[in-house]
Amino acid sequence: MANTDGVAIERRRNDAGWWRQATVYQIYPRSFADANGDGVGDLEGVLSRIDHLDQLGIDAVWLSPFYPSALADGGYDVDDYRDVSPELGDLATFDRLVAALHERGIKVIVDIVPNHSSDRHRLFQDALAAAPGSPERDRYIFRDGTGLRGTEPPSDWNSFFGGPAWTRVPDGQWYLHLFAAEQPDWNWHHPDVRADFLRTLRFWGDRGVDGFRVDVAHLLAKDLPTELPSWAELTRGTDPADPAAPLYPAGHHPLWDRDELDEIYAQWRAVFDSYSPPLTAVAEAWVPAERRVRYASKQNLGQAFNFDLLETSWDAGRFGQIIRDNLGLAAKSGASSTWVFSNHDVVRHATRFGLPAGLSGRRWLLDGADPALEDRVTGLRRARAATLLAMALPGSMYFYQGEELGLPEVGDIPADRRQDPAFFRSKGTDLGRDGARVALPWTSTGVSFGFGDCAPPLPQPAWFADFSVERERDDPASTLSFYRRALRLRRELIQDETLEWLELGPDIVGFRRGGGWIAVTNFGPRPRPLPAGDVLLLSGEPLDTPGLLPADTTAWLRSDGHRS
Repeated sequence: MANTDGVAIERRRNDAGWWRQATVYQIYPRSFADANGDGVGDLEGVLSRIDHLDQLGIDAVWLSPFYPSALADGGYDVDDYRDVSPELGDLATFDRLVAALHERGIKVIVDIVPNHSSDRHRLFQDALAAAPGSPERDRYIFRDGTGLRGTEPPSDWNSFFGGPAWTRVPDGQWYLHLFAAEQPDWNWHHPDVRADFLRTLRFWGDRGVDGFRVDVAHLLAKDLPTELPSWAELTRGTDPADPAAPLYPAGHHPLWDRDELDEIYAQWRAVFDSYSPPLTAVAEAWVPAERRVRYASKQNLGQAFNFDLLETSWDAGRFGQIIRDNLGLAAKSGASSTWVFSNHDVVRHATRFGLPAGLSGRRWLLDGADPALEDRVTGLRRARAATLLAMALPGSMYFYQGEELGLPEVGDIPADRRQDPAFFRSKGTDLGRDGARVALPWTSTGVSFGFGDCAPPLPQPAWFADFSVERERDDPASTLSFYRRALRLRRELIQDETLEWLELGPDIVGFRRGGGWIAVTNFGPRPRPLPAGDVLLLSGEPLDTPGLLPADTTAWLRSDGHRS
């Protein structure tokens, strides 16, 4: 059923601060829903599932890249920033999708990938056709090689996907790619690059987009001396096990998190603020917490992802400290914090929280993703508890498609079916990110569990049937029903961005929000007493004993006796 609250929809549509405490649902279009039966999810597929999004109760959709791409990196190798991949639809379909989402009161955020293009991008092809030292080639980062006749790369730098970060072209020069070889890095000192991205921002803003998620926002600006430093020098001090101090002061590293990014993003902010209401942006910036403030300032992108909860263990002390730290950083920047547990790049948190203590999702993948190490019952119980805790916090909550179903990670994808470049460039030692990108199960039967009319490239396991939308839709105890209740209640309860901490003993994280409601999470192994109040929502089963909160469970309570 469509959302018929037209007044509320119109208010959210024109609210410049809508993003501060929004709930945002990330869609990876190629694995969401396939409308034309070719095995690839598409924009028409998203349109076909708009009731699911509406009934979920989200405030915004974030679309991962849907641009033309050879898929060397799942669409993050962009051929054309101002078009739609023919496999996924066209601009007319995109316009219909934006209009349909807006009609339901749902904002639209799109991914923008400014650190690198694809090697098929028109400007990179121009660079290859031009001579070394030409203006066309200077839009990217080309260098002469070293060694006899320049046959060795300019430096020993590594790609983040494994292997060298330089690739040689036929005339003998080398270009930099911090990711896959098909993803050449832009030269952000070149005025043409800056101007072209401003045109791209306006192109999507004019089509009704409400904001942008900025991919690897900390990498754009680079300062490469004639004599390039070694990779060991560049990465010194970045490994927690490395006692050596970094060689570069904050803001002056040659490759990442440079202060001059402020100038670039100030130009972007001027574009954003030319719209009414202003466009929003959130930075994917893998930087120390104190540096994240810069990206989240109102002169810069306005908000930045807090990834601390992606990497933490199931521990009350760690969660409490992360929340305190990030609320403090949000106050310092003037933005609101963001809370996220899963996305297209990490092991799903329903799996992470079910792994043995001390084993991270990343380590589990590197060790071969042994399914015997997963405790799915515990993992899902903790995932629901963590999500309900984060939903109660001041700030924006970002969800990843499928987490509303409680989907675990698919760890056992055959080698010949994998797609992530990290898997191939590491020669299989890194299983990569494919396990979080498997097509969603909409039904419990069929060749693709309702994803489309043919099997998708990444294989779906048989157990997906137990996590389908069809199976969970009408089950009041399902994770899908839980998410719907939580998101609906959150919208009713959320007022200001204040929070009052409650001291409830070890293994407990608890706080009171404006309006007199309380969130309490029990991280411990035994039931713990609840504060006085009426229980509004639980992340798990009904209470066995009134007044006692079970282990690995979050409760929302109304402390003033109000019942919902």
